[in-house]
Amino acid sequence: MKAKGLIKVGCCGFRSAMAEYTLHYPVVEVQQTFYQPPRISTLERWRQDAPQGFEFTLKAWQLITHEARSPTYKRLKKELTELERTQCGSFRPTPIVKEAWATTLACAQALGARRILFQCPASFTPIRGHVENMRSFFASIERSGGLQFLWEPRGGWADDLIRTLCHELDLVHVVDPFATRTQTPDQCYFRLHGRKGWRYVYEDDELEELIRLLPKDKMSYVLFNNVRMREDAMRFQELIRMSESD
Repeated sequence: MKAKGLIKVGCCGFRSAMAEYTLHYPVVEVQQTFYQPPRISTLERWRQDAPQGFEFTLKAWQLITHEARSPTYKRLKKELTELERTQCGSFRPTPIVKEAWATTLACAQALGARRILFQCPASFTPIRGHVENMRSFFASIERSGGLQFLWEPRGGWADDLIRTLCHELDLVHVVDPFATRTQTPDQCYFRLHGRKGWRYVYEDDELEELIRLLPKDKMSYVLFNNVRMREDAMRFQELIRMSESD
């Protein structure tokens, strides 16, 4: 049986008015900070309007992780020079990546967020230069306020390398648990993308299996990112309550 209060369930994005969302879920993963961070005053208002104890996590700005050729840049409003476009992404040691980190950190501080997700594209493969960039980046940034960094790699990273980097750089390995196994099993941050694509709706037996995948005595995060994310997250919370009462 999972200890009470040790699973935080939410969605990747509000998907409704914030006031209504916060009535049902204890956490949200902010998506806007990945595409084009909102104004700091906007994020401060979100923090002020949220109930006490409600938690924000957020995605780091795409300028840190994704190169300018990524289709996600279509939603970027910041004007980049041609030189800056060549220096974006892949944790490069460049002024634009440093600026993007400063912006991401300011967003986290405005939201009172302690967990920042670095989601990497499939093009960020485990070549030597990428690994060196990661080491340099995470060694150069501060973890003021007890920040926890979350890393969601794609692109064919071997388990042993993921495990090594997470240990060395103090990262939490973020996964969809139905697609791959986390290499930091005592620190689970799961993102449910849908087993057959984002239109997938989870069955109750799958959600019950998900409970069993989580550590019994550690705080875990489960964020749904499929088409029925709010409904699936609500059912998952109910299943957790039922398991706690057994």
